Amino acid sequence: MKKTFISLVFILGIVGFSKAQYTTLNAHSHNDYAQKIPFYTAYNAHFGSIEADIWAVKGVLYVAHDSSDITPSRTLESLYLKPIVTLFKNNGGKAWIDNPASFQLLIDVKTTTEPALSLLVELLKKYPEVFNSNKNGIPVVITGNRPEPADFAKYPANITFDGHLNLKYDKLQLKRVALFSEDLEVFTHWKGKAAIPEKDEKKLFQVIDSVHGLNKKIRFWDAPDTAFAWRTLMRLKIDLLNTDHIQDLATYLENFKN
Repeated sequence: MKKTFISLVFILGIVGFSKAQYTTLNAHSHNDYAQKIPFYTAYNAHFGSIEADIWAVKGVLYVAHDSSDITPSRTLESLYLKPIVTLFKNNGGKAWIDNPASFQLLIDVKTTTEPALSLLVELLKKYPEVFNSNKNGIPVVITGNRPEPADFAKYPANITFDGHLNLKYDKLQLKRVALFSEDLEVFTHWKGKAAIPEKDEKKLFQVIDSVHGLNKKIRFWDAPDTAFAWRTLMRLKIDLLNTDHIQDLATYLENFKN
């Protein structure tokens, strides 16, 4: 990890960011499109974050993990945007009829930043009442191939970005950062089957506290995806639990005593 981010540990006077309790709003559906029923499984479990990988091919944004998986019927609009818009309207202008909270759509750009983001901007313009920066709007967060921080301002305010831990952001750029994400293996090779090594735990606490000091959330991918691991990650105060097992995590969180 570069010195530019390590220095954030020493920022003082900023109120830390942490959750009072864990619910499924703290859950992130990793590679959601790989689920048997994309979007709806995580949505019905009230997940706070849902991920879709996109590929820009001949002016269309397709959802797939690899380019070889692209099929004409699986576009970002058909799998995610249109279902979200329909539910949002049916719920009277909010994500869920029975919950005042919302969720974020985390879009992992697999092809080059452009033209992918310009295509996305044009798609979102069709649904301004849903994908906006208002309280009840559905936030869109860009990860994967992101623009440089200096270019954030080129994109509409309803698009925010996943932060890099090893980049430095000025105040205006940081406002466009929705959360920070990193590969857990950068800090530990812990596999979630036993207690996390003490030295690794200290490193993670330091990084997590640094991000919370900026009033931002943090997520780790490549994290062990088991009940023991979820409990450990919650103790570390990770904001979004990465999972491929939606129902298992939902059940665990519904029964978890904070």
